[in-house]
Amino acid sequence: MSNAEAPRASSAEAMALARFACPACGGEANWHPGRQKLVCPFCGTESPAPADVAGAAKERDLASALAAFDPAHAGWAAAKRQVRCASCRAISVLDPARQAQNCEFCGSAQLLPYDETAPAYRPESILPFRITGSDARDRLRAWFGRLWLAPGSLKRRALTDTVHGVYVPYWTFDARVEADWTAEAGHYYYTTESSYDNGRLRTRQVRHVRWVPASGHVAHFFDDDLVCASIGIHPGLVRGIEPFPTGELRAYDAGYVAGWVVERYQIDLAAAAERARAAMHSQLEALCAKQVPGDTHRNLAVRADWSGQTYKHVLAPVWLLSYDYGRRAFQCAINGVTGKVAGEYPRSPWKIALVVLAVVVLVILFGALSGR
Repeated sequence: MSNAEAPRASSAEAMALARFACPACGGEANWHPGRQKLVCPFCGTESPAPADVAGAAKERDLASALAAFDPAHAGWAAAKRQVRCASCRAISVLDPARQAQNCEFCGSAQLLPYDETAPAYRPESILPFRITGSDARDRLRAWFGRLWLAPGSLKRRALTDTVHGVYVPYWTFDARVEADWTAEAGHYYYTTESSYDNGRLRTRQVRHVRWVPASGHVAHFFDDDLVCASIGIHPGLVRGIEPFPTGELRAYDAGYVAGWVVERYQIDLAAAAERARAAMHSQLEALCAKQVPGDTHRNLAVRADWSGQTYKHVLAPVWLLSYDYGRRAFQCAINGVTGKVAGEYPRSPWKIALVVLAVVVLVILFGALSGR
């Protein structure tokens, strides 16, 4: 898509874009993780960071949002255009002047213009990048260096040169719950049983369970339970680099995403809320189970009263590497705040065979020594 084909910005959006112009040369300033400021990539001039403080992120009432979409929460507060990858289906949100050649998530060159078919929620909270690109590459090199089972050729490839940063969509959910539970608490006790084996008297301890009714109450507050709304990053990697420090969330400002690619959510609020409730219910059952006295339990029943349910749509920073090895595609991800690394990689069949052979030899040696 050429610049002429990009959606025309409203006057408000144009004003928002103007805020990021370099005061020295007029170039467009980008958010710099290391300096925590807007920095011109052409002349290096710094501009102040968005005027916001940590903890300013707003909670929204979940029931009201599910009942009706509020147009006031739509839009990006700056001119943007969107493209959709024909391969992985991820939707990338770009600055109008940026010419995307490949998908940020899978590397495919099949990018198509994407127009909203329904109004979408604007992120209202963000965790700005804190880990720099050079730091992310260093962490990734160290991670590759620890992969003993990876093919040697993989470590020699300059994979880290293609690391790039993206903002990934998340939903967070808060809820307060008051729950009453009932269960049967099991208490272990033991008896001694005797028997004869080849004329010899043998005794053994036999465990039994005494079941008694039990009940209790749990009060708990779920704070910022995360549901990732990305389809561009493989789910296992997302879990591998969590958690994100949501206590450091800032109110969304277009300055934070200036010069960066943002992934648009494709798990909507209703679906995310359903996932969050299921996860919260599982955690609640675990909390109730911990209160059951004794050694074990059965027939746990939980009656919960939920209140104060709120949500936020947030953006979390991720450094991402996508690469092909053989006929398979792999991804590596680095948490853009904490630096935690998670990744996928091929295994060398020769190294796996050596490990299996070593185990077999150890088993044989142990058996031989035990037989002496």
